[in-house]
Amino acid sequence: MSARASLSAIRSAANPQVEAAWQLDEFAASLTSSAANTVAAYCGDVESFIQWAARSEVVGPSMVDRLLLRRYVASLTTRNFAKRSVARKVSSLRRYFAFLRRTGVLVADPSVALRAPSGDGRLPRVLDHADVSVLLDGPSPDGEPHWRRLRDDAVLEVLYGSGVRVGELCSLDLDSLDLAGEAVSVWGKGSKQRRVPLSRPAAQALRAWLGVRHEVVASAAGAALFGNERGVRLSPRDVRRIVDRRSPRPTHPHALRHSFATHLLDGGADLRAVQELLGHADVATTQRYTHVSNHRLREAYTEAHPRA
Repeated sequence: MSARASLSAIRSAANPQVEAAWQLDEFAASLTSSAANTVAAYCGDVESFIQWAARSEVVGPSMVDRLLLRRYVASLTTRNFAKRSVARKVSSLRRYFAFLRRTGVLVADPSVALRAPSGDGRLPRVLDHADVSVLLDGPSPDGEPHWRRLRDDAVLEVLYGSGVRVGELCSLDLDSLDLAGEAVSVWGKGSKQRRVPLSRPAAQALRAWLGVRHEVVASAAGAALFGNERGVRLSPRDVRRIVDRRSPRPTHPHALRHSFATHLLDGGADLRAVQELLGHADVATTQRYTHVSNHRLREAYTEAHPRA
């Protein structure tokens, strides 16, 4: 999906002259290194601000000042947005106004000193080993087609065994695989490619799935590695359904990535190595998993030590 299509998907009806003044199309088109979902998120955040500002008869970016932006952030807080959500919206606005300043639309950037509350520090949801075992090796639902069991096994093994994002998994093509080398090449955020290892169970599950893939994936889907019941490329929503069918308790597909990282660190893996595997640009992003591991160690100590 193009940046312009992403913007059209989230925009509500508005006065064309007002739209032109805000230059949202141009902003979306400038985000060339961002994935379609990221573009939609940025533009959706800016669109929300524009709709809020319109209530104060602000009809273009030249009417925005620092005070207005601070009032907007305060309004988000009073509307009980999570701190992390507010921080993301502020980041979107800073990027948007920096674009307007860079392109000469604005003389000064009103968002330069804009601050957001820090993240709420919630630990990622991590599956324990028993839950992972049920998810990966549990019995098939009654009446499940054989091809679907093989596909779901491969999907879940890759998510947990390689720690890829759901979007990265859905975008995999046949030539992404190196089964002989037990590795897969994925395109991550910022259009950066990385090569990550496949676990042996994942490689075995992929070989089994490839044996029946031609019966499921239509030729129109091209080289897509995974397909759904309609024969088209697997979507994140399809992956959510797979997890819902197999998980012993309510969870989210991204929990498999959290669990991958945390279990590696629990097992003594080097932080920098985990950073490379996850495709994090900044090691600080990976460090939150060390907090999870420390938290789990503390729980184990508290439960097991007689003088804890």
